[in-house]
Parts: sequence; structure tokens; C-alpha cells
Amino acid sequence: MINEQVMAASRRHFLLCLAATLLSWCNASPTDILYRVPEEQPPNTLVGSLAADRGLPDSGHLYKLEVGSPYLRVDGKTGDIYTTEIPIDRETLRDCRNLFEEDKCYLEFEVSITDMVKGIGSGPRLIEGRIEVLDINDNTPQFSSPILTLAIPENTHVGALFSIPMATDRDAASNGVAEYTLSTGPDAEQLFGLQVAVDTDEKLPQLVVMGNLDREKKDSYDLNVRVVDGGRPARASSALLRVVVTDQNDNAPKFERSHYDAELVENSPLGHSVLQVRANDADMGTNGEIDYSLHQMSEAVQRLLRIDRSTGIIYVKGMVDREEESFLKFFVVAKDRGPNSKSSKVLVTINVRDQNDNAPTIEIRGIGLVTHQDGIANISEDMPVDTAVALVQVSDRDEGENAIVTCVVAGDVPFQLQPLGESSNDRKRKYFLQTTTLLDYERVKDYRIEIVAVDSGNPALSSTNSLKVQVTDMNDNTPTFSPAIVEVDFAEGNHPGDKVLQVAAADADSGSNAELVYSIVERSATALFEIDGSSGEVRVKNLLDREKTERYEFRVAAADKGVPSKTGTATVVINVLDRNDNDPKFMLSGYSFSVIENMPPLNPVGVVTVTDFDKGENARVKLFVEPDNGKFVIQNGTGNILSSISFDREKESTYTFRLKAVDAGDPPRSSYVGVTINVLDENDNAPYVTKPANSSYTYLSPVTPPETRVEVVEAEDIDSGPNAELDYTITGGNPYGLFHISPTTGEITLAQEFTGKHNGLHRLVVQVRDNGKPRRHTTALVHVFVNDTKANVSLIEALVWHSLYTPLDRDIAGDPNYALAQRSNILYGSLAGIAGVILVIVAVVVIRHRFQKDTKSGYQAGKKESKDLYAPKQGPKNSKGKKSKKGKAPKPAKPLEEDEEASLQKGLKFNLINEAVSDSPRIHLPLNYPPGSPDLGRHYRSNSPLPSIQLQPQSPSASKKHQAVQDLPATNTFVGTGDNNSTGSDQYSDYSYKANPPKYSSKQVGHYANAPMYQRDIYWTDGVW
Repeated sequence: MINEQVMAASRRHFLLCLAATLLSWCNASPTDILYRVPEEQPPNTLVGSLAADRGLPDSGHLYKLEVGSPYLRVDGKTGDIYTTEIPIDRETLRDCRNLFEEDKCYLEFEVSITDMVKGIGSGPRLIEGRIEVLDINDNTPQFSSPILTLAIPENTHVGALFSIPMATDRDAASNGVAEYTLSTGPDAEQLFGLQVAVDTDEKLPQLVVMGNLDREKKDSYDLNVRVVDGGRPARASSALLRVVVTDQNDNAPKFERSHYDAELVENSPLGHSVLQVRANDADMGTNGEIDYSLHQMSEAVQRLLRIDRSTGIIYVKGMVDREEESFLKFFVVAKDRGPNSKSSKVLVTINVRDQNDNAPTIEIRGIGLVTHQDGIANISEDMPVDTAVALVQVSDRDEGENAIVTCVVAGDVPFQLQPLGESSNDRKRKYFLQTTTLLDYERVKDYRIEIVAVDSGNPALSSTNSLKVQVTDMNDNTPTFSPAIVEVDFAEGNHPGDKVLQVAAADADSGSNAELVYSIVERSATALFEIDGSSGEVRVKNLLDREKTERYEFRVAAADKGVPSKTGTATVVINVLDRNDNDPKFMLSGYSFSVIENMPPLNPVGVVTVTDFDKGENARVKLFVEPDNGKFVIQNGTGNILSSISFDREKESTYTFRLKAVDAGDPPRSSYVGVTINVLDENDNAPYVTKPANSSYTYLSPVTPPETRVEVVEAEDIDSGPNAELDYTITGGNPYGLFHISPTTGEITLAQEFTGKHNGLHRLVVQVRDNGKPRRHTTALVHVFVNDTKANVSLIEALVWHSLYTPLDRDIAGDPNYALAQRSNILYGSLAGIAGVILVIVAVVVIRHRFQKDTKSGYQAGKKESKDLYAPKQGPKNSKGKKSKKGKAPKPAKPLEEDEEASLQKGLKFNLINEAVSDSPRIHLPLNYPPGSPDLGRHYRSNSPLPSIQLQPQSPSASKKHQAVQDLPATNTFVGTGDNNSTGSDQYSDYSYKANPPKYSSKQVGHYANAPMYQRDIYWTDGVW
């Protein structure tokens, strides 16, 4: 309840004081600001508004409290001054502890104002002010002890006054002690009363004796004395006043003076006498003996002074410092020693005189936006001249001449002290420490400023204080790389995360302005590279492949952390060095070349291309042929494949080998590719007939219906492609159109029915041609015997043999005498049989006789013929109707292996009769006749109706390719290069036979299939028909 009343009174008092403050403001000088505020105000209580009171704008300025903390705070924008969490207690403020009652308590403050529009370079303004702390009744008056003792002699006359120890109140003026009251018991109600005397604004309580005291009746009384202050609400306290009735003591001591004052020089030695108080007592004996004591003294008096109880001399017992206690005030009580002692007191005041015992004090603190920490002030290098770095306050705790101080900046530094106007307090002078020149961080980064202060005492005292001014860096320098282009070599085949290089930039600034953050400018480069933002270390993120990219170029940036940030760049060039990480690579996975057979050796057959994506020695490639059988070589550098042989497609049509490519790296790498050489065919082989044999025949009945298959001419060509595509045509022996041959299959069929004139032997001349250029052909004879019976085999064979010696342009087609035979058939029917028999006998005799004659003039072993009718026709190999190319060497012969040739010579026989005719006799002649062998031609001429064959041993070897010509009587084939048949009996035909390829067995085509060929001239007998 009491606290609420106190707070309400305080608020009312505060409003009154604030109104008084505003009124006093109007009369205050511009530099003397005074506010009034009651003590003990809650936090955030508005004391005053500098912006509003000074007419300053409430924006664009920064207000900062320089002096006044921790009791005050200032709003930085408006300049409003507020109380803080620490209350202002008037009784505890240092400057308000020893005030007299009429003295006022002030709290000083300083506020700096900085124009934020112009910046710190415009310099701050400093406003000084005071706050009068108004007292509130926040302290209760207290007696010195809860029990007070007062001795009164018995028989004291009524109306006598005895002083009661006063109560003290830390509050001042009306809040101090206002009144005392006395409460007594029933036994003392008529004996004692209270009277309050006023002495120098002090209320002195006195006990009034109102009745006769008789010690024998009662020697003590307990009274209650209560003290009340003048505050609203009032505060009060009580003490027990014990009155002791003593024996008679008529007189009280009396001081010689009503007030004592003295002057004490500070720093007086201990035991130094300050003054002596004297009191007299008219009584005798012990009643006149006086003791002195200090009364109602402050803590400082108790600490500094003592009094001799007998003499009343006051001595110094502690170190006296005027700067701590400049004025001492207390009472001295004189009390006699009688049984009913009486006392009196006197006021003593002591002024402490100053000595020059304090050197000037230099206080350096921040001002405005410039803050200090640990004796260091930071100022930006871009501040203009006369920028305030610090507020320097120089004071001297002494007074008078001892407190007059001169202050200077020592040394050669670009700073000076600028007085802060005229100060009303000579003991406290303020200066701005300002710059005299422009500062440059890059030139001088910090200054040590020493300030010297000297007072005017005698002897003079001086002091120094220093401030370290650090020039803070402005971000006025761009980071720079040296060199601006960084080029490094880095091998491919790296591991992700490998370090490539480290870039470094320098910034002449400092602090955050020199703290650099590195980055890669090009976004595309960040896919492969990364840079440590703090160290500048560039690492590769992925695997580099020189074959894909040989050179990387990108920019790195170094940005400082200044505001605003500045950025410098450098160009990084990374040359990717080659490693032998690529095999040589052929352009194709496999090569296939085609060459024409019979091409001379050491001619190019193809070109391969090999690349190596590596570089330098790692890309230098050598080529090798595997297996190296000497048939092919390759030229390094060109990639040309050369042949060491001449190709014969019929002997070997395909060559396969590998090429090995080896680079010169360490270790070397290699690769392989397959090569196929296809030998293209030249039309250097004529077709050859494998079936039927020229000496064979086919029997047909006269009633054979059309479309009947007669025979199939089977032929082969060891060439390939169009050179081996065969066409079959009947070029002779078909005057009646009885037979038709399929041009593709060689199948001969009966085209129409036979008539009587068609009976007999038909010799079909079948030409087999290839489609090469020039076209080559061979001729086959197909014999067809048309008759009702084939019983007379000898006759048929004789006809066939005669056909073999008949020119090919003469048609043999049935019975040429058929019409005449029809007319004479009836007339001479009976004689036909006899005549036929006779004619047959005569014919046989004549034929045998002729054969014998020919035998005598035929072949004899070891005898050279007078006319080489059977020698082969020599000529170039390519006698195909076109002239040979100039300079083209003849195709070399393809000799058979010696064992193959021997086996063929031993076992190969000449088959005259087609195996398809089962009932026809077969005559086999050896192909090679060694010297001295019997003349088989004579044998057959003398023992057989068949015509004889003359063989010439000088025929070329069977192993020579394409020069073997069929022996006659030929088994199946006539060969030529033109389309004209041989004509005339006095001419010979070029009949050639080519051996079957190994794919045909003797079982398929007879023994003649593997026989070597010989060229022979055909000798025709006259009068066959």
C-alpha cells in the first residue's frame, strides 16, 4: 500500500519536474542542456528529446551517448534520452553523496550527433547536458541504534531539557526528517515530554522533564521515540529510549565555541592534529571531568579522523584525499564523568585543501561512428581531412592552478587536437582528435598517437595516454593475378580430383577486402574443373581425354569480400599431354580387296588406313603382316599392300592374313585387322565338257515321242562369275530340227517325231560358250543313233568313229540314201540281205587293209615324222580373238606336284566310250607313252574296224596349264576361240581339254576327267559316207 502511494507520488512529482524542465529549457544556453528527473524512475522513462528540443531533424542523423551510461540511453534516430534498467539513485551517485541540504544533485551526459547524409567525414557534434536528479522519499529515517540511552540526574528541576540522539534520513529537503513523537507508559506519562528544536535546518529532539524524579523509587524508564520524514507518503521508524535516573549532577559541559571549522591539507600524515575543541564544566570533581567523542559522523569521518577523549584534539588517522573527500562535517559531544553525566555537542566542519598530487587524466573515447575497443580506433582510409577519430577529455582532480591543463599530440603523426569550444568546467577540457591529411591504408596501416597533458601545478605534473589508430581498408583495389595468363601441362588419363594447378591473386587491401574467393567464370568449364574458393586450387572433376579435347581455356575470378566486391580475372590454359592410351585403329574392322589374276608381283593390291588418336611417338605406327609367309608386304607410311606373287585364281582364289599395327609408345599398344584378298577371275579358261564323251552315243527308237530327253551336255569352266556362266547351242548336225537343247542346262530333247529318213546316226555339234570377254567356247559331239534295234553295236561304233573324222561343217543326220532305198526296197528285197552281208565283208576287208597300210606309214618309236602334223599349235595363251596387251608376260604354267603327276601318269586312262552306255565297249589308251612303248595305233588298225590314232611323243607335258589338247579320237571336247567350226579334211582343229578341278571324282566323270591334255592334228580318211 505504501509502495503504491510512493509510486503515485513519484509520477506526479515527475510530471511537475518535466514541466519545469521545459520551462527551464527555454532559458538555457544552446550548449547548456538541463533536464530534471526524479530518481528511481522505471526503465525506458523519457528524460528528454534532443531532436525535438534542439530543433534537429529526426532522420538522417545518428545520436550516440558518449557519457551517461549506465543510467541513460539515447535513441540513435530521434535523440530521445531514456532511463535504463539501472535506476538513478540520488543517494548513491558519487557526486551527490556529501551534499548539503541546499545542494542539488546532477548527472552529467554527453551526446554526439553525426550527419549520416554527409557521412563521418563531416565530423560529429558533441552536446553536453546535465540531469538534475530530484529526490523522492525512497529512504526511511533511522536512529543510530534501536535502543537509545539517556541519563538524567534525580532531583532534576521540572522543565530541564536533555538531547535525544537525532535520526538521519538519506533523503533531502522535505523528504528528510520532519518530526519526532514520544510515547510513554502510564508510569512516565506525567514525568517526560518531547520538544523538537530547530538548528541550522536540523531538527533536534529533546526530552523534557515534567516531574520530579526519585531514583530510590524508580531508576529507569523505557520510552518509545518515533521519527517521521516529510515525504508523501511519509516514512517513519522508532527506537527504544531508555531513561536512566542518576544521582545529582548540576552542570553540563559547555563548548567554548558554538561552531568549529578548520582546514586540512590533503595527504597530511597520520597523527597530524587538525584542531582542538574545548568544553568547560562548572561542577567539581568527576562531575567536572569531560570526555570528548565524535557524533553523527559519516563513514568518511570515521575512516579519516579520531578525537582524543581527554583533550578534544582531532587527529588524522587515515589518508586524506581531497579528490575523494573535500569537506568533512560532524559533531563532537562533550560529556562529563559525573554519576549523572551531562553532555553537549558542537558542529565541526573541515575543508580539505588541495595539493597538486594528481597528474592530469587523459580519457580517450570514441565519438560518433568511430568506436574504440581495447585502445584501438578504426578509421576508414577514405575519410576526409579533419575527421574526428576520438573525443579526448583531459581533467585534473586537483583544483585551482593545479587543475589547469595543457594538452598536445606528441610525435609526427597526421592528427591534431581541436578544442571542443569553451567549457564551463576548467577542470574538464574536451578535444576532438582529428586527421590533418588523407590516410592511405596501403602506405601506412596504423598509427600510435601519444597525447601528453601537463598541469600548471608547482611542480607540474604530466601524464600521457595513447591511442592506436588502425586505418581500415576501403575496397579500393581490385584483386590481381600474376601472371594474368597461367598455362600448365597436364597429362590425360588422370584420376578425378587430381590437382591441376593453383592460382593465386593478390589484393592490396586488407581484412575482408583482401579475403578472396576464387571461382571459375565459364559455366561450361565447371563440368570438368572445380576450384577451391579459398585456396585457388584447381582440380579436375572428370577424366580428361586428349583425343577429345587437347586444350582447355577458361577464366578464373578472384572476388574480394569487400562491399561492394571487386573482382579480378586470369586466364587458365591447360594443355592436355598425351598418354599412350589408345590402340592404333584401322579405319575398317576388316579389309577386303579384289585383284585381277595374273597381275605381276610387287604391284599394290590395296591400301589400309590406320590412325592413332594419340600424339607424337605414341601415334607413330608401324604395320606388319601376320603370318609373314612372303606373299605380301606392306609399306609403312602409305599403307599399301604389295603382292610378292602373281595370282592365279584357279589355284588360289582367296588369301587371308592379319595386319598388326604397333605404335611407338611406352609400353607400345597394338591392334589387328583381318585382310582378305579376293582374286578376280580373268576369262583365261575355256569351258570343258564333262559329259557326254565325244565317242559315246545315245540310242533312240524311231517311235520315241517328242519332248523325250535325249542327253544332257554337262560342262564346266574353272573361271568364275560371268566367265563361268555357260550357254549351250547346237551349231551343226540338226538340219531337220529334230533336237532342241536348253541354252542354260544343256539338256537335249526330241523336238519332233522321227520319220523313216531320220533313221541312222545323228551327230549333234554342241557349242558351249562362256560369257567372258572375250568369250571362250568348246565344242562337244553328241551322237544319237536312231534305229529299230541296236543289235549291231560294231556298226554303231564304226559310224561314231567315222563321225569323229568327219568335218564339223558336214551334217551327219540319219540315212542319206533313204529315198533310193524306198524305191528299190521292193525290187531288191530278196537280194538285200546277201548284198548287205557281202558289202559288210568287203568293207571290213577293205578297212582292215587300209588300216594296215596306214600303220606301216604311222608312228614309229624314236623316228621323227617327216611332217609334224600332230605338233601343237603354239601361240600366246590369250588367243581369244583380241591382240595381247603390250608387255604383258605370258601366264606361267601351273605345274602339278610331282607325286600327283606320277600318280596320274600311272593310273589315268583315256575313256573313249561314255560310261552311261552300258553295252558299248570301252577302249582305254594311256595318255603318256614312254619311249619304246608298242604302237597302239597299229594294233587298233590291224585288229579293230575303228580308225587309228597317231600320237606324237613330243607333245608338251601334261602339267602345263591350258596347253594340253585333247587326243583323238577325242572323248568329248573340241576347243576353239572362235565361233567357226573346223572345215575340210586337209585342215586340223585346235582341240583342247582342261582337267577337271579336284571337286570332280573319277567316279563321276570317268578316268578321262583327271587326264592331262595333248594337242593333236586330226587325220581324216576319205570316203566315209
